[in-house]
Amino acid sequence: MSIQEEIIAALGVKPAIDAEAEVRKRVDFLKAYILESGAKGLLIAINGDVDSAAAAGLCQRATDELTAEQGKEYITLGVFQPCGEQEDTGHGCAAAKAFGLKYTVMTNIGDAVDEIALETEYALKAIGQHRHMTYQGKGEIQAGTRMVILHALSLENNLLVVGTAHASRAIAGSCAKWEGAGADIEPLRSLHRRQVRELAVCLGVPAEIITEAKAADRLAGQPGEARRGVSYEDSSDYLEGKPVQPAAAELLESFCRSNAYKRGVVPGI
Repeated sequence: MSIQEEIIAALGVKPAIDAEAEVRKRVDFLKAYILESGAKGLLIAINGDVDSAAAAGLCQRATDELTAEQGKEYITLGVFQPCGEQEDTGHGCAAAKAFGLKYTVMTNIGDAVDEIALETEYALKAIGQHRHMTYQGKGEIQAGTRMVILHALSLENNLLVVGTAHASRAIAGSCAKWEGAGADIEPLRSLHRRQVRELAVCLGVPAEIITEAKAADRLAGQPGEARRGVSYEDSSDYLEGKPVQPAAAELLESFCRSNAYKRGVVPGI
């Protein structure tokens, strides 16, 4: 078995999907998990990209169906979490509107991130490192701050935090350390990015969200995939078992190895 085949098998990706059938399977998965856990619904961070929009559509459909079937309200809480001013906030609101989310809140993390970064820099200074944090380090603070707020909201309302991780992000390691692993449930995990877009079309995600690349939080105006040096089209082709340029395959396999700790459980002895 080639390295490519091993990665595809490990991530559980199919070479092709029936979008309607995948939507049905994932909605049923969410419904069953809600009932089993005794939760009152789902919480999803909507950041303006196609991943969070597709996940929000699955969540809303799941809780709408449960409400009708169980005779009591199950909710999807959509949370917008900009860090200061972000250009894609409007896309998140458009996704929530498209699915008719009844419950939405906005928690701007900008001030909290700056304060935590400042305390971290004081700590660095105390050990002789007189410098500002790297953008990677501040990115970890952004991800962690978002997840702290999401889990606080979920605890207060007995909701499950839904992650937006998928196979293309998993192979490239394009998330902060606890950004995806901090979620309670991940309905997109075995799909690559192009398949997520297929689900998004099926669910009715606004077209401008499906086609527009998400600007990276920590490098305004530059799509995150460009910063990694490999596109989502490359990773989608790779995860379908198709040949890709050797340089792209080498990068993806290198990312997959170096970021394995983000996908696994915490090691112990």
